[in-house]
Amino acid sequence: MSLDPSPLLAGFSAVVTLPVQWGDQDAFSHVNNTVYFRWFESSRIAYGRLVGLDAWKRERNIGPILASIQCDYRRQITFPDTIRVGARITRIGRSSMTMEHAIVSESAQAIAAEATSTIVMFDYNVNASYAVPDVIRRAIEQREGRAF
Repeated sequence: MSLDPSPLLAGFSAVVTLPVQWGDQDAFSHVNNTVYFRWFESSRIAYGRLVGLDAWKRERNIGPILASIQCDYRRQITFPDTIRVGARITRIGRSSMTMEHAIVSESAQAIAAEATSTIVMFDYNVNASYAVPDVIRRAIEQREGRAF
């Protein structure tokens, strides 16, 4: 069964598709809660690549660092399944950004989890926050289709 994720992930400007692995399950025969955080990470990384955050990190040693994340679990996921994880930026401050995520289960054809994370631009050279570069801000605005 193939799910068109567009209705459930409408408004998410980056979406990754991942298979559920047998080993993602725990003793309760559902995907362990910690796996969801790896899936959110995959969507954050994909989003960052789309807006140039990976290049900034590689070239300047300045890039994103996760400051916090919160997850609301909506339903269990079990093997076999395919999930899609949406990511979008909803706020940009001086040095931090808020990102929202949603995980859609293809088998259930429903949202299985939603999360909100705070990402901080970080200068790894001096271990301090760094203002979101204008070029990154513009790339995010273009990706999200709105000004921040």
